[in-house]
Amino acid sequence: MMGTTTNRSDPCLREVGDDGQQECYLVLSEEERARGFVRPVRRRYVHRRCGAVTTMGQAIAETYARDPKFYGGTFCVACGSHFPLMDYENLINEVPNYVPQFLWDGTDEGVGS
Repeated sequence: MMGTTTNRSDPCLREVGDDGQQECYLVLSEEERARGFVRPVRRRYVHRRCGAVTTMGQAIAETYARDPKFYGGTFCVACGSHFPLMDYENLINEVPNYVPQFLWDGTDEGVGS
C-alpha cells in the first residue's frame, strides 16, 4: 500500500512498487491543507486515453484541492504508469494545443486546472 509524505527528500518518493505506483507521494502538510481549499476535494479522475477511473487517497485529493498546480502528473491504475497532467494533441499555428489527459470524474474539468 502506498503512503504519503510531506518531506521532499523522503527516499520513498523514488521507490516504485510492482504496480507502478510510487511507494509514497508528496502531499501538503495537514496544517497547509487545513487553511482551506480553492477547488472541491475530489478523489476520482478519468484517464482520457483509456477511460479508466483512478481513486486517490484523501491527503492527495486535499493537496489538489488546496493547490491545483502542486502536481505535474498523476497515475492511471489501468495503464499502470504515471503521465503528465497536460499533453498536446496537435499544433495550431506552430503552437502546441495543450489538453488535459485526466478529467475529474463526472466533469469536463481537467485535473490540475
